[in-house]
Amino acid sequence: MFRSSLLVLIAASTVFGQDRTEQRMRLSRAEPDTVGMRADHLQRIDTIVAEGLRRKLMPGCVVLLARDQKVVFLKAYGSRQLKPTVEPMTVDTVFDMASITKPTATATSVMKLIEQGKIELTAPVSKYIPQFAANGKGEVTILQLLTHQAGLIPDNSIKDYNDGPDEAFKRIYNLKFYTPPGKKFVYTDVGFILLADLVKRVSGLDVNEFSKQHIFGPLGMRETGYLPAPPLRKRAALTEQRNGEWMRGEVHDPRAFRLGGVAGHAGLFSTAQDIAVYAAMMKNGGQLNGVRILKASTVRQMTSAYRIADGNQRGLGWDKQSGFSYNKGDLMSASAFGHGGFTGTVLWMDPQSDLTFVFLSNRVHPNGKGSVNRLAARIATVAAASIDVPWKSAGMVPVDNGVDVLRKNDFAALRGQKVGLITNHTGLAKDGRSTVELLNDAPNVTLAALFSPEHGFAGKLDIAKIGDSKDSTTGLKVHSLYGKTRRPTAEMLAGLDTLVFDIQDIGTRFYTYISTMRNAMEAAAEHQLRFVVLDRVNPINGVTVSGPVLDAGSESFVGAHTLPVRHGMTVGEIAVMLNAELGLKLNLQVIKVENWNRESMFDETNLVWTNPSPNMRCLTQALIYPGVGLLETTNISVGRGTDTPFEVIGAPWIDGAELAQALNGQGIAGVRFVPIRFTPDSSKYANEACEGVNIVLTNRPAFEPIQVGLTIAQEFRRLYPDKWETKSLNRLLASERVLESILAGNSPPESARLWKAELTEFKERRSRYLLYP
Repeated sequence: MFRSSLLVLIAASTVFGQDRTEQRMRLSRAEPDTVGMRADHLQRIDTIVAEGLRRKLMPGCVVLLARDQKVVFLKAYGSRQLKPTVEPMTVDTVFDMASITKPTATATSVMKLIEQGKIELTAPVSKYIPQFAANGKGEVTILQLLTHQAGLIPDNSIKDYNDGPDEAFKRIYNLKFYTPPGKKFVYTDVGFILLADLVKRVSGLDVNEFSKQHIFGPLGMRETGYLPAPPLRKRAALTEQRNGEWMRGEVHDPRAFRLGGVAGHAGLFSTAQDIAVYAAMMKNGGQLNGVRILKASTVRQMTSAYRIADGNQRGLGWDKQSGFSYNKGDLMSASAFGHGGFTGTVLWMDPQSDLTFVFLSNRVHPNGKGSVNRLAARIATVAAASIDVPWKSAGMVPVDNGVDVLRKNDFAALRGQKVGLITNHTGLAKDGRSTVELLNDAPNVTLAALFSPEHGFAGKLDIAKIGDSKDSTTGLKVHSLYGKTRRPTAEMLAGLDTLVFDIQDIGTRFYTYISTMRNAMEAAAEHQLRFVVLDRVNPINGVTVSGPVLDAGSESFVGAHTLPVRHGMTVGEIAVMLNAELGLKLNLQVIKVENWNRESMFDETNLVWTNPSPNMRCLTQALIYPGVGLLETTNISVGRGTDTPFEVIGAPWIDGAELAQALNGQGIAGVRFVPIRFTPDSSKYANEACEGVNIVLTNRPAFEPIQVGLTIAQEFRRLYPDKWETKSLNRLLASERVLESILAGNSPPESARLWKAELTEFKERRSRYLLYP
């Protein structure tokens, strides 16, 4: 009796735990205007769907829109079956997702196995399935399968499946090429049938069990999976007839059916609200409500635009921009990724506008003649057009920089102190008041000295040396730390108790504000002063770390410490690192940023952009800067003296069309290069006509600036070996091994391998000093 009661209790506890997980993961509901979408505009969806029902494009559908992890539109229309009797469509109707299976179940499972080190993306399929090497297919890669470039037939004969799964796979392994691999985009179910086989061989679980354990289960998606149980089948939308019986909760695809209902290309069932949970996880960098399914870097890799044959762009399992993507509408950004399904299902996610679009129908019911892609596209366009505020600015918690936190706490950290402030025009609170004014007016704080970095106190100067000046607000002298000295002197520090640093950094090693901070920290340590950093967000996110680490002993004013080019740290975190690793024993305090997500770019913080320096005029330029900036010590213009510094590069000796063609031919994710002519009015090649390229970001999450910088260097070396001068290239690169690799004409991946180990070591060092989760 006790044993049976205990088992009942455990079972009930398990179910209760599952219910709590599902409830926690299910997206909450919100009105459109609370997340920056116009409800009146979304009413047009009713009219569009009504027209589709009148034209019998489908018997019914469910439309869901989500933003900011909230469902803002969810409606059911029409019927989920017309024969043998009519049943109304409901928002919890279960749908045969058809080819949406490919990215959500199969490709996500493959990416999970890649993270686990069990699969290599660029490895031959035959490494894991030796039989597949038959008929010359031994070099076909997993990447080619995921992007439909493996040269396989779209669908092999249905007769190949008549003798059971084992015989079906033998026949698939022995297929000949349909087209040469890597030369053409051919959308194929066969490739994803193979990928599911790969998942089973490597993990020991079929794609049904693997996706349940590693994807849908952890996300609480209890209405998503293969072979739906009777309660789910009961509310499934009907499709067509098979052997005289209506298919309800039974996979429509004939090959998936013959494989037992579990396949890599089809077989998944889900509901609108359940699949929206998966979409939220993907848009949120691989995690949702504390549950991580994929790393953020894996999501970026999976959803990047891989430029393939005939101008098509695909992600890893996902559609980006191809002949199959017209169902995403006209207004989604280049960052959008999604997929459609034969049964009438559509799923698109746009990270740039934070929009999820779900359209689920059973358009094949009752006779297979329905057609919904154009209809879905119209709805997606209306949804995107209804957004009238920037991405994630609605409903999010505004970020507070260090100065705002200091102010909220009544300047307690500086109370009773005589303060010297190192700042410039970026030292602003959220309301636009300067840190200078705030400290000058703060009770029990004495602002006694001011210091300015490169570009001066007002941030407008772009000259080699800057003299001292006077602040008109306080009447205080501004000591230049970019003139006769770059380090505060004993005379400048006389009588001070504390040095305060408040300057917006840009997230790149060779931006000199970090060097100014190091010099000031060393001076403060020498003179036994406190040092307080009013921290600010890293505008190009606090997660991504890339590029070579500065060679030890190569420190300079454009390389303050052994950091990689893109360090993924705030100035406060760097200050903690410097204090420890330089052995300063400084009395250091960092006033931390509040409400900042490390993965956020500046435009996700609701903070106002202030140009940190004269040639850093927008977030796009800041993101490009770590790559293009590496090259500006050579004899090229990086756009200084134009309206778009760092977005254009060129020289009088460059053929812009030739360079653009070469760079675009490299297929770099997230960017395109447009030939351009420009004439800088200052700086390098002032008043000289230049040709080069305009760097256009097409997919920000996929964009890797260091890769772009190295690729440009590679092409300069190849196209202009006698004209491109590289004697000063290492000044900002600060890595002899990588310099030698570039000069040898090696590819960017070959150069990147040189810093892999040191970057791993840096990440370990870095982890000790991070102040934000």
